[in-house]
Amino acid sequence: MSPRPRKPRNCACPHRPPDGWVFKPAGTPLRDLEKIYLEHDEFDALHLCDGEGLTQEEAGERLGVSRGTVQRLVAGGRKKLIEALTEGRALIIAADEDKD
Repeated sequence: MSPRPRKPRNCACPHRPPDGWVFKPAGTPLRDLEKIYLEHDEFDALHLCDGEGLTQEEAGERLGVSRGTVQRLVAGGRKKLIEALTEGRALIIAADEDKD
């Protein structure tokens, strides 16, 4: 049994980079670092909930998804951010097609 198709989301964060962003420890080449990919919908959920201070319900309305989905996006995004910062990995905010 295959999973349900992914529901389209209204990702419209004004800070979304057109070609992606890379955040990495200074002085280490990107090729030498493990990469962590932050999805655009996770980035938008974090921006709405943590950046703009919206509730998960309000963020869900803006993204066109349920509150539970926003909760999963925020939890996953926070985990990736903390992992990149504490373990010195490269954090890449890019479109799905940009992944290696």
